[in-house]
Amino acid sequence: MGFSNKQIPSSDLTSPLSPPTPMDPSAAGKSYWRFSKRDFYPEPTFQNASTYLAALSNTPHRLKDRLLGRSSDAIELVDGKKQSENEMKKCLTWWDLIWLGFGSVVGSGIFSITGQETHDHAGPAIVLSYAVSGLSALLSVFCYTEFAVEIPVAGGSFSYLRIELGDFLAFIAAGNILLEGLVGAAGLGRSWSSYFASIIKNNPDSLRIRVDSFAQGFNMLDPLAVGVLLLVNGFAMTGTKRTSIVNWISSVFSAAVIVFIIIFGFIHGKSENLVPFFPYGAEGVFTAAATVYWSYTGFDMVANMAEEVKRPSRDIPIGLVGSMSLITVVYCLMSLVLAMMVKYTEVDPNAAYSVVFERIGVTWAKYLVSIVALKGMTTSMLIGSMGQARYTTQIARAHMIPPYFALVHPKTGTPIYATLLVTTGSCILALFTSLDVLSSALSFSTLFIFMLMAVALLMRRYYVKNVTPKRDAIQFMVSLIVVIGSSIVITVLWSTNERGWVGNGVSVLFWALGTLGMALTSKHRVPKVWGVPLVPWLPSISIAMNVFLIGSLGKVAVLRFLICSAVMLIYYVLAGVHATYDAAHMTEKDVKVEEGDENHIQGT
Repeated sequence: MGFSNKQIPSSDLTSPLSPPTPMDPSAAGKSYWRFSKRDFYPEPTFQNASTYLAALSNTPHRLKDRLLGRSSDAIELVDGKKQSENEMKKCLTWWDLIWLGFGSVVGSGIFSITGQETHDHAGPAIVLSYAVSGLSALLSVFCYTEFAVEIPVAGGSFSYLRIELGDFLAFIAAGNILLEGLVGAAGLGRSWSSYFASIIKNNPDSLRIRVDSFAQGFNMLDPLAVGVLLLVNGFAMTGTKRTSIVNWISSVFSAAVIVFIIIFGFIHGKSENLVPFFPYGAEGVFTAAATVYWSYTGFDMVANMAEEVKRPSRDIPIGLVGSMSLITVVYCLMSLVLAMMVKYTEVDPNAAYSVVFERIGVTWAKYLVSIVALKGMTTSMLIGSMGQARYTTQIARAHMIPPYFALVHPKTGTPIYATLLVTTGSCILALFTSLDVLSSALSFSTLFIFMLMAVALLMRRYYVKNVTPKRDAIQFMVSLIVVIGSSIVITVLWSTNERGWVGNGVSVLFWALGTLGMALTSKHRVPKVWGVPLVPWLPSISIAMNVFLIGSLGKVAVLRFLICSAVMLIYYVLAGVHATYDAAHMTEKDVKVEEGDENHIQGT
């Protein structure tokens, strides 16, 4: 077989390129705007009632298959994308990622939570609380970055967990993080409405509609929150690059105001306000760290956009690690200047920065703070919508929800159906549900997934199926169990006020021995481009810190996680496991057919 020597006409070299062809050849000629049963349930299980009943009778076998089944880099990078029919546009650079990280993370949290935690728990040591939380977030960023560089797909943590920990655990984690994303978006919508109403009439409920016949907590309808969510999410559907440009322009303004606050704070601050530095002791520092951690959440939404990055090996490490490092420094400086400007006992828990500017006679500055807070909530909603839609897209590509929601629009290059699904859910919650009800449903899932990401990274380095010797596998698994177990023991001892040196010292020693056991085990995979340094120590520290922060959340958060996971398990048994089983085995057949065709061609 040879190559043709036929010359290409010069006109072909100068004529415009034609639009990219669909990734799935069978999608050619199909309208994006379609709606049929086959689009939602193409799997053999759901063809009719008899096939579904037959699949249900085979549930134990299918559950076992999916519990043990793990995806692969190739499936996520190649086969999964085919479900979307069209490619997402590769249009993001490290510059975009840095500002997307800044816009998604630096929301209203720094302005609302800092005063509360400074006054109630940490005092001037609030700066250490932000440093501890920032370190934990940065360790999680390291784990996300290594995966995102090697597997730049839209699913983020879902794809990474599916590859290393299997379908079932990835589904439970993904279901909870999707629910938390919907609740978080609804909460941001309600917060935006409250903040805007407070600026106008000094009453956060002035723009809401009371319906006395509805239950308490669901009786204050918020059409403004719904309108803001619809507007923001609608804009996110128009194109990723356009959204990124709007975000970084507005974030530059926010950054300028934050620099002003920091400089102004240092000029008017007094070092005597930092004494005593630890009024509530170490316990207060860690209690505040668990709360202010939520000021750092949002970077995982940026990691979900890895599929749209032009040069993942360069742009993702710079973008993710760079933005989180910058944000940690900014948060520490902002909390420090607040503690210097006023005695911690006089800090206003609800509007710390606005009140402190009023006290020193700079009333106009509080309006700058309000504008930045509103802008922060808006960009958090915007980037959260983009990230959640791409997370949903990858879950749909795996057939855990209908693959209809994986479709990417050929012109905008965005997953419009997935965005509409996320928008609908968050709007319904925002319309009816009050902030206190929404906030009680948040918390556990993000830290749980960050912990699992560290576990998945260790699995990726130390355990490669059919490659890792049995002895190494056993040594690694035992060491990992010791690390997780000792982290849980440390957390329980701290939560139950058991502060004796013996119990905590022994637990820390076991954690160190478990980590050392992994360090002495041979690694069986080396990062191709960019890798987390100091493995296994940094991922092991990340596991311990995330477990510790989970332990400070209380019983309500744990109970919510368990209830939601139980509901998701019912869905998984009735639908999810059957769809993913069919999809996985259909993929295996396709691979065998392709291999057979290739062998036939080579034989001829």
